[in-house]
Amino acid sequence: MARKKPKLSQPPQRAPERIRSTADLRAFQRLMMQAVTRPLAPGAKSQRRWADGRRAEEVVGSFAKANDRLSALERIEIYNRMYWFRTLDSLQEDLPGLRAVLGERKFARLIETYLTQVPSRSFTLRDLPARLERYIRAHPRLTTPHTALAADMAAFEWAQIECFDGGAVPPATPDDLADAPPTRLRLGLQPQIKLLALRYPVDDYAIALKRDALRDDASNAVERGGRKTTRRRLTKRPTAARTWLAIHRHEGVIYYKRLEAPAYRMLVALRDGKSLARAVAAAGLRVKPEQVQAWFTNWMQLGWFCPRK
Repeated sequence: MARKKPKLSQPPQRAPERIRSTADLRAFQRLMMQAVTRPLAPGAKSQRRWADGRRAEEVVGSFAKANDRLSALERIEIYNRMYWFRTLDSLQEDLPGLRAVLGERKFARLIETYLTQVPSRSFTLRDLPARLERYIRAHPRLTTPHTALAADMAAFEWAQIECFDGGAVPPATPDDLADAPPTRLRLGLQPQIKLLALRYPVDDYAIALKRDALRDDASNAVERGGRKTTRRRLTKRPTAARTWLAIHRHEGVIYYKRLEAPAYRMLVALRDGKSLARAVAAAGLRVKPEQVQAWFTNWMQLGWFCPRK
């Protein structure tokens, strides 16, 4: 019989007077976390009211002390601001495409709401966008009218993060393929390879964003010191077009490679443990043997395959 995961309890209204048990420590940690991660008020200040309407100073005062310069709330406010400034900086750096799709204000609003409703469960900032694509699709009002594009871009940029940190194993060699017939041969994909089926050509959009940013930087450098002020141009958002991508890494550099739909289906089948014969069948009846041979040769040269254990 499957065991249900225990539900997380709500943070207490006040911190325990003394830490007498691990339960007391857990309650204190949850209240402290809530205080540090609450959304900031206008002016980058901590909210002066708690979620239940109490004065925040009263709640924070149950676990923090004032000093001769700062109140208890002002002391916690330092960490509250640091949390939001650091997480927003991290996500702006990791998600430039999503930021461009939505614009500054809508991006900031999305991230604040996302982190409030789906707080991080990881020790590292790297994992902050892990659940963002799913969140965007579940809360379209935050990204309308560009929800589908925003979700695709979030998936694309998260795949690059995963690829950069993903593992690599010795690639398959021709000897690994020689003995087994196609009906029994199973190949794995390198752990760092990510396969995406998207509604928008976000790879082209990402390239255009980088190109336009370089042009703007060059233009600004030429005009620096003159009277003319410059503004960063807006790169046109892409129109919908089905796109299949493989995100892969070579010598520490991330690349994204366009795939034909049948090639994508074949790679997905191999990734999921299907035999080579079934993977070729998944590509579809219209695929010619010479196409499969060309794809397979290219993927072997790129080192995408590894022996499946």
